[in-house]
Amino acid sequence: MPGSVQCQSQYQSQRQCKKTSFAFYQAVRDLLPVWLLEDMRLMEVLHWEEGGRVSSYSPSEALLYALVHDHQPYARYLLGHFPHDALSVPSKSFSCCQSCAPHLSMAVRYDRLPILREILLTLRAFPAASRTAFINRRGCQRVESGKTPVHLACELQRAECLTLLLGHGSCPYATDCSGNTPLDYLLQLIRDRPQDLRLRRLCLDPLLLYMPGGQPPSTRHKLQQESAAWQQVLGQDLYTWLTGTSPPTLFTLSMQSLLRALPADRFPEVLEEIPLPDFLRPLALQKQVPK
Repeated sequence: MPGSVQCQSQYQSQRQCKKTSFAFYQAVRDLLPVWLLEDMRLMEVLHWEEGGRVSSYSPSEALLYALVHDHQPYARYLLGHFPHDALSVPSKSFSCCQSCAPHLSMAVRYDRLPILREILLTLRAFPAASRTAFINRRGCQRVESGKTPVHLACELQRAECLTLLLGHGSCPYATDCSGNTPLDYLLQLIRDRPQDLRLRRLCLDPLLLYMPGGQPPSTRHKLQQESAAWQQVLGQDLYTWLTGTSPPTLFTLSMQSLLRALPADRFPEVLEEIPLPDFLRPLALQKQVPK
């Protein structure tokens, strides 16, 4: 009998948690005011954790809801008032992988450019080592195959997200669980759709400018294995550069030097103040390059 009463009480608590949890989800979805959302998060809303534990929403979990529903004022508030907590690892109820926080990857996946910019601005105040580790951290192996945010930006063709990430120090050479680099994803997309000029100009060209050390050996090997096909898709000049048989152009070298000299604490605003080519300004270029 006592066990039955205990199970019934637990069931009722779980139902109540689901009810209040869904109410918070709806409130964020409906873009309700920040003060009301915070009152709900701190005083009224609970969600059910594994093992029968009841918990209130953390700033990290609230930020994930803000990302999903593009609630920019709420995301800005959470990042401004709880910068470390908002970017910490959420509970298992929100992320199966407890080794990394998924906020950057989610911002890229949902194409939440303003919130992505706010996250990157918040990271500026973090110590250099933790900032670099956070921005280059692999995602969940089971769900995202260990892709970094740059991998996702290339795979999903999020050109503006890609430029923001690279400008704030994301590594263009990172590999996922299969050993693929972001460049590998872009090259495969270009091979599948060789006539898509927008893909090449908006994603490939900026990525290459942030790779002053040249292309990874694995990528060169893949291109050399099917040289004729890749030369037709990429053109002779780009193919020979990517395979390391010719140096980059003087223009490319100049742009790479310029990008390395840009102040990271003013990126991307500084792009509007210097004479960079159009493809480094994704917002402007989207209106000019044919799809």
